[in-house]
Amino acid sequence: MASEMVTRPTARKIVDLNALRPLLDEQRSEGRKIVFTNGCFDILHAGHVDYLERAGNLGDFLAVGLNSDRSVRSIKGSSRPIVPQEQRARVLAALVFVDAVVCFDEPDPLQLILEVRPDVLVKGADWPLDRIIGRAEVESFGGRVERIPLIETVSTSFIIERIRRLPAF
Repeated sequence: MASEMVTRPTARKIVDLNALRPLLDEQRSEGRKIVFTNGCFDILHAGHVDYLERAGNLGDFLAVGLNSDRSVRSIKGSSRPIVPQEQRARVLAALVFVDAVVCFDEPDPLQLILEVRPDVLVKGADWPLDRIIGRAEVESFGGRVERIPLIETVSTSFIIERIRRLPAF
């Protein structure tokens, strides 16, 4: 079938840690700046896109740590995620400014941050600097932390709440 012959370049951006390491090594050998951020990215919306685009503009290679379904449930509760991790990863990988997506199962990204060793660690401005996981570690090996302002009226929680308020059809 013709559809089987179509390549999916976005699928190549979804990697495990073993595949991510050589990508990072290659970027570093060419003098490129590695940027890392993480999140659940459930029901991708304009706020996520703005955040990720800004993060991507802080360096040359944007690696996104994606909370696995189990990790999201531990953080957000049993009703989340709405969108399964394979689909969330695929949507993130389709964004031109995202270079790699790696899922992680832990409730926080510290181990992944230690593996990636980003030049720039990015979180939303809603995170106080002293509560950003990995900040001290990234700064200890010469990296920096950037906080990106969020679009206040756009969030997955707001979207879910608006859907719940809709009249039944």
